[in-house]
Amino acid sequence: MGLASQLHAMDKTAIRDAATIIVVRDGASVLMGQRGATAAFMPGKFVFPGGAVDDVDANVPMSPVGAPCDARLSEDSTRPVNALAAAAIRELWEETGQILGTPGPWDDAPQGWRGFAATGHVPNAAALSFFFRAVTPQGRPRRFDARFFLTQADALITDPDDFSGAEDELSHLQWVPLAQARSFDLPFITKVVLAELGAHLKRGGPIQSVPFFRNDDEAHLVSRLGGAELL
Repeated sequence: MGLASQLHAMDKTAIRDAATIIVVRDGASVLMGQRGATAAFMPGKFVFPGGAVDDVDANVPMSPVGAPCDARLSEDSTRPVNALAAAAIRELWEETGQILGTPGPWDDAPQGWRGFAATGHVPNAAALSFFFRAVTPQGRPRRFDARFFLTQADALITDPDDFSGAEDELSHLQWVPLAQARSFDLPFITKVVLAELGAHLKRGGPIQSVPFFRNDDEAHLVSRLGGAELL
């Protein structure tokens, strides 16, 4: 972690960039896990895999996201697009053991990515679609500017039911049926994302715009990052 990131991490009131990944299976379920009861952020809640963006994520070799995705991710953001996409793939790997990648050599992987590189793959950002963005509300002990990416379970190169390679940050990893998801203990924003996802899957076709929950009293609560994108 670079000096800037260290100083940023020490300031618990600062808003950190984060990436979350929604993996959809057969249009009927999503991959989720439960955060620990003592976690500082959203303890005990069922969430999608995700976490803070690291400095090293900006220099990861991978296939790029699509042009519409790139434009939306760049809007009102200073973080490189590839760093956001890479972080989502890294967090998926760390928290679930699932690999979203393509075969390829990677001999100089930085710390944090060496386990992924050792599998013989590089990240596959082309399989991601930018779907949602939300800033943690004011007054919370930690705040994140989270970008939610959507991908399909078919894009995983690992067995979607094998979580043996997962770290221990999330427990009870499972494919949650969309019809039952609201019965789980979910953060408010996760409920909003699931509602948006359900509407998108029912509607089908391209993602026309991306909701942005700013949670800033000095700006609109919700806006839309425009454009059109094919999944």
